Amino acid sequence: MDVRETVKLFPHNPGVYRYYDASGTVIYVGKAKDLHNRVAQYFVDPSRLTRKTAILVSHIVRAEYTVVDSEADALLLENNLIKQYKPKYNILLKDSKTYPWICVSDEPFPRIFLTRRVDKGGKNRYFGPYSSVKHAYALLELFFSLYPLRGVDCKLKLTSDGILRRKYRPCLKLQTGSCAGCCVGKVSQAEYDAWVEAVVRILQGGGHELMREYKAEMSDCAARLDFEGAQHYKRWVDTLSRHYAKSLIVNTASIDADVFSLAFDDSGAYGNFLRVKGGSIIQSLNLTFQTRIEERREDVLAFFIAEIEAKFGTLSKEVLVPFLPDLEMEGVHFVMPSRGDKLSLLELGMRNAAQIRIDALKQSEHTDPDSYYQRMMAELRDALGMKQLPEHIECFDNSNLQGTNPVAACVVFRGGKPSKKDYRHFCIKTVVGANDFASMKEIVNRRYSRLLAEAPDDLPQLVVIDGGKGQLGSAWEALCELGIQDRLMVVGLAKRLEEVVRTNDPVPLFLDRNSLALKLLQQARDEAHRFNITHHRNRRSKAQIHSALRDIKGVGEKMEQKLILHFGSVPRIAAASEEEIAAVAGDKLARDIKSALAG
Repeated sequence: MDVRETVKLFPHNPGVYRYYDASGTVIYVGKAKDLHNRVAQYFVDPSRLTRKTAILVSHIVRAEYTVVDSEADALLLENNLIKQYKPKYNILLKDSKTYPWICVSDEPFPRIFLTRRVDKGGKNRYFGPYSSVKHAYALLELFFSLYPLRGVDCKLKLTSDGILRRKYRPCLKLQTGSCAGCCVGKVSQAEYDAWVEAVVRILQGGGHELMREYKAEMSDCAARLDFEGAQHYKRWVDTLSRHYAKSLIVNTASIDADVFSLAFDDSGAYGNFLRVKGGSIIQSLNLTFQTRIEERREDVLAFFIAEIEAKFGTLSKEVLVPFLPDLEMEGVHFVMPSRGDKLSLLELGMRNAAQIRIDALKQSEHTDPDSYYQRMMAELRDALGMKQLPEHIECFDNSNLQGTNPVAACVVFRGGKPSKKDYRHFCIKTVVGANDFASMKEIVNRRYSRLLAEAPDDLPQLVVIDGGKGQLGSAWEALCELGIQDRLMVVGLAKRLEEVVRTNDPVPLFLDRNSLALKLLQQARDEAHRFNITHHRNRRSKAQIHSALRDIKGVGEKMEQKLILHFGSVPRIAAASEEEIAAVAGDKLARDIKSALAG
């Protein structure tokens, strides 16, 4: 049966669907509230499909489905099938890291240590994972500063019988006071277990409650005049206070929530997960998702939620999200906060997700430069509302010093990278004095008059002007006079606030400071400025070192250099005899030089 006919028979139930290619390989797995309606979207009107989705549909020869009881079941089944089949067109979870966990061992006098291997079948307790190893080590440092626990390097297999028979030899940690000496019976099992449970409470987000209990104990000891005991609890309170002063804390201790944040670009999505208990962020995880087809952002968020649930188990009752996922889960309330601490938490997560994206882009600049530059140009196209990809960008800058030596420059970017062979210098010819607007109009006119005459098919898609509305207006006038204003886009980049100024738009465009679009514009502007300043300095230097020799007929640059190298300076040449000069420049030129310098 044709796949389109098969799809017509799909039920109106929640479930998971699978697409197969001609070789019988699963190429896509998806979930749906309504299997029939969701799958039919791929086949009813192919003209409405995006390019990547159309490629997927062209390879489908068979479709199957599995009905489940709820959307949550569909989400979990979809997640498991994607991991099982690794379909070509599904979201690819790029999570090559093995994140660290904090382990509390199941043994007499438990050890607390960092590990990257989790034995879910054992009795050890694991807390994490932690995307930052630094954060995990900071927690271990806190625990060992609070309680004299066994060190992470202690490998003794302690037993009650062995301790009674003094089977174990204490290490230096007992003498330094960093370990209580449980191996030689210096601390009871009950007291040690109380320390371990306090550590577990901190890991589970109960640090603030523990601090309140310690403060109450401190007050009780002080009331009984047990000042040594009060000092003991005070040290614990102070240590916890210092830790939480440096940690990520929400203002109110009443928040228990999971926070999901996503940042998107053309290649995929970047997710940050935060788990908040008692107002403290106790877990954080970063994940990257590579999308093979144009997935809806709601579906990406649902996939993200399923992955976190698979890693951490049951979600919190309240889940903070930037937008609602295409998903309903029993016992879970999805919230889009609009103010207060919950909004601050979501904004923190969004900043983390944006930073993950920036870090990934920086890495791709070195590992996959072609893809990086394509992404950069695509982002600039979308930001400016262009129809074409700005493969060819030209940027103009002009410069003068108190009206002297006015010059300008045009730099060219092709494929997002500088094309230095196409750079051009200009000396301002028709403008008198320091007039940036008129200078800009002149150089834009000269540049494109020549380009239209020599290579009319090589006009840029985007022209960037270093300056605000005045410079942009002058450039626009030049393009209108040439009749090419409709063949390219021209924008100005003002330095003060890095705003993008556009023609016929009174409101400037402010791009994200961390965006690739703004980075490309800034790079073009800065390169034009550098190239122009270098040219300007060279011209000023030449004007300043102009010597009296160059005013003498017959003395060119090479002869000037030859004379200066031989005599050292113009005054020394003037003091030399005609015969000495003739030995370098010849008799006739020597007479002219001597006569000119003598006058």
